[in-house]
Formats: sequence, structure tokens, C-alpha cells
Amino acid sequence: MMNFFKAKTTWTNAEFIYFKVGIAAFYLLAGGYFQAWVRNYTIPLVIVFLLNMIVTIYLWLKKMKANNN
Repeated sequence: MMNFFKAKTTWTNAEFIYFKVGIAAFYLLAGGYFQAWVRNYTIPLVIVFLLNMIVTIYLWLKKMKANNN
């Protein structure tokens, strides 16, 4: 049996956009369906989003710096 978790592949941005659009469509549907529930957790969700953005930008800058050296 093939182990899918150990398989390695590369994706171009053009190929990856289909995945991103699919995820965005799911989030829009979930946000529309659970609107009242999500409204109760707006501040924690914004905090999680901001923390993730900070970590992502840090890792991106670190990778860019490593590639320039």
C-alpha cells in the first residue's frame, strides 16, 4: 500500500490555485451557514489569523534571506 503522507510533489502556483479556490468556496459556504455562531468568535478568529500571518511572514522572510546568502 502506498503511503500518501510520505509522497513528495511540487506544485506550481497555477496548479495550486484550484485548491485555494476550493478551500475559499468551502469557507464562504460555512460562513454563510454558521453566520450567527461565527459572529460570537470574531475576536479569537482575528487573533488566530493575525498570529498565523505573523508566523508566515517571518518564515517567508527567513527563507528569502537564506536563499540570498
